[in-house]
Amino acid sequence: MANILVVDDEMGIRELLSEILGDEGHVVQLAENAQQARLARQEAKPDLVLLDIWMPDTDGVTLLKEWQRDGLLTMPVIMMSGHATIDTAVEATRIGALNFLEKPIALQKLLKAVQQGLTRTPEPVRPAAPALRVISSDHNHPSLTQGGIQASSGTFESRQFNAAPAAASAPANQFASLSFDLPLREARDAFERIYFEYHLNREGGSMTRVAEKTGLERTHLYRKLKQLGVESVKYAKRGE
Repeated sequence: MANILVVDDEMGIRELLSEILGDEGHVVQLAENAQQARLARQEAKPDLVLLDIWMPDTDGVTLLKEWQRDGLLTMPVIMMSGHATIDTAVEATRIGALNFLEKPIALQKLLKAVQQGLTRTPEPVRPAAPALRVISSDHNHPSLTQGGIQASSGTFESRQFNAAPAAASAPANQFASLSFDLPLREARDAFERIYFEYHLNREGGSMTRVAEKTGLERTHLYRKLKQLGVESVKYAKRGE
């Protein structure tokens, strides 16, 4: 588990990255501008920073230079931008950025860059934080949980197995309550909500396995759950 700081002025991107990295078991802090990033860097000493280039107060490259000048660039920094030029990316790398990700960021590229950043230097030992959810020991897990704590695979699997019978019986009751008098769109949303809740419950909140079971690409799965108002975190909690 690592402490990751996400700096981006777009709320949607902050939320998505927080969800994905959180589901990977990392503690995620969010900052919407350079000033908040400075305070977070000072107070939390993050293990890795995802830093947007274009921000309203101070751009990411300037903030990177500032940290480098003041001896604060002690953690890997991954730059992000949807409009940066090659020259900007080269400059950020020259200053000390570890990597550069172009928006929209592909999920696998994000996870690979984060993994590379965290393994570049030994991760500091941290006291165990209260677990908000159990994270699968499958390191291919897709997701951006806050305060999650990873469980051993044996413990996770046994709890998941014991929860399966309850997970299987719940949808039957929910499907029985569906009304055929609903408009098609509402009926479809209701069905999909029950469908995804069933798989989340059955897989102990593992977004990787839910994506595999439902045949969805994981970024699409996150968006679908958000659209339907399904909170994946509460199903992960049930697996604790």
